[in-house]
Amino acid sequence: MEERDLRKLIEEVRCGRLSRRGFIGRMVALGLTAPMAGQMLMHAGVAQARPPTVYKPTKRGGGGVLKALWWQGATLLNPHFATGTKDQEGSRIFYEPLAGWDNDGNLVPILAAEVPTVGNGGVAKDGKSVTWKVKKGVVWHDGKPLTADDVLFTWEYASNPETATVTIGSYKDVKVTKVDAMTVRVDFDKPTPFWANAFVGAFGAIIPKHLFGEFTGSKSRDAPTNLKPVGTGPYKFVDFKPGDMVRGELNPNYHMPNRPYFDTIEMKGGGDAVSAARAVLQTGEYDYAWNIQVEDEILKRLEAGGKGRTEISGGGNIEFIQLNSTDPLTEVDGERSSIKTTHFAFSEPAVRQAMALLIDRQAIQDHIYGRTGIATGNFLNRPERFNSKNTRWEFNIDKANAMLDAAGWKRGADGIREKSGKKLKFLYQTSINAPRQKTQQVVKQACQKAGIDLELKSVTASVFFSSDVGNPDTYPHFYADMQMYTTTMTQPDPEIFMNQFLSWEVASKENKWQGRNITRWRSDEYDRTWRAGQGELDPVKRAALYIKCNDLVVGDPTVIPVVYRPRVQVVGNTLSASLSGWDLDFWALQDWFRG
Repeated sequence: MEERDLRKLIEEVRCGRLSRRGFIGRMVALGLTAPMAGQMLMHAGVAQARPPTVYKPTKRGGGGVLKALWWQGATLLNPHFATGTKDQEGSRIFYEPLAGWDNDGNLVPILAAEVPTVGNGGVAKDGKSVTWKVKKGVVWHDGKPLTADDVLFTWEYASNPETATVTIGSYKDVKVTKVDAMTVRVDFDKPTPFWANAFVGAFGAIIPKHLFGEFTGSKSRDAPTNLKPVGTGPYKFVDFKPGDMVRGELNPNYHMPNRPYFDTIEMKGGGDAVSAARAVLQTGEYDYAWNIQVEDEILKRLEAGGKGRTEISGGGNIEFIQLNSTDPLTEVDGERSSIKTTHFAFSEPAVRQAMALLIDRQAIQDHIYGRTGIATGNFLNRPERFNSKNTRWEFNIDKANAMLDAAGWKRGADGIREKSGKKLKFLYQTSINAPRQKTQQVVKQACQKAGIDLELKSVTASVFFSSDVGNPDTYPHFYADMQMYTTTMTQPDPEIFMNQFLSWEVASKENKWQGRNITRWRSDEYDRTWRAGQGELDPVKRAALYIKCNDLVVGDPTVIPVVYRPRVQVVGNTLSASLSGWDLDFWALQDWFRG
């Protein structure tokens, strides 16, 4: 086997596409012994899975305090206003969807009595409706019963444009009807292959009608429950300090028997990824830390402390660079980066394509991310059937220079290219995080060699990912030329993940910057292709349509993929956490235990 093929197989194990057992089996077939194959993985930094925990609790409570560290603190606790993962996770402690996704991409009932199928009559054979039966006996934290009215109201709330939810894309194109006190039907205007969208996963939290009913539309931001949640989840609300701490206590009336296992939960925010990893792996101060975007070399040193382990799961998360298609400096009707403007340089395909050639993805993987970030030219990387084989990426400064020369961008006396009185000077922003600042430096150095000057800006993560509509430094405002972050794929289907490039999803002042299209890029061809995929029942044809969507955005490019990021968390040795690469970290919080 050639070395490049071996490296590719090892990367498959790192990102969860190939099991350790599968890798060892392939190596044995080539004549190696199983121990030798295991050693190869060890030397490559692929840790062996932790042996199964022997003890599992059999009764509710008794586990003490679960201390989880989110180095970006939650800023609100309404899941339908959560612009960042931190707010989704904070809300998920208290609110639940009808169903969620396990690590294998299977749908698991939570507030639903069962997962709808064609066999049980829940999914219509023509693909135009799905019927959900609500689980009986579930009560809100204030003792009121959960009914179909709450599910119906959640749809009305989330689909109302005046409410300005970030989840509106999952609800605005469906019609929900109450069938009886514990049943609702979701109707689609055409055959819909991915029906597990509304009421499912990260965007599916059910909220109580009796508490939010007076706060729909323009009154939505006034609801006291935005900061003091009353849900059905395993823990009840105790206290919330935005950007700092979320506290909950065991829900004695939780609808799943003998759960949850902890007495209280603390979700602490702030700090940075390295200190979060250290607090679990080295000092043992915390049980769990989220989203460990840490240089792999540092992570391995911290693991040597022996108090915890790194867990890497699949999913489809991508670290990428956005190119602003609008003007971030000119203000129109009270907002910058307005779709009524165009970017002076990124409106030219040659400049966008040259920029893509200046991203040394392999160096970023090799020297920064290691096993936690895989160089890629695709925005959509998983599931595997949606991974495009049509794209190519390369790092080529000479080609970038030639492309800019041909486009008429000439070097000035200071070495910076200019045309028509405009210089290729860009503001490149991201959140404060060591791998991101190092990535910025790698990109800046390459751009300098191509006559492009980058001003680097780093924003505190709690601000950059904030839901504060008045803060110009949040990523949805995108008041910069370029920006970089990770977008999470929270379900094993690309329909919702790829809606962040739709023309009608543009983030703007009008929608309180809640639209998912942050680049403001618009393409009729993309819109048509995405729409076609939304209604295509043939799985092979549907995959081809979303592959085309990927090819359009990276071929343009409006975004430049940097590394595919499997989920990386650190877990204390005494904690057993049920994790999924396709849902929120807290998707099965009720099953976490210490043992």
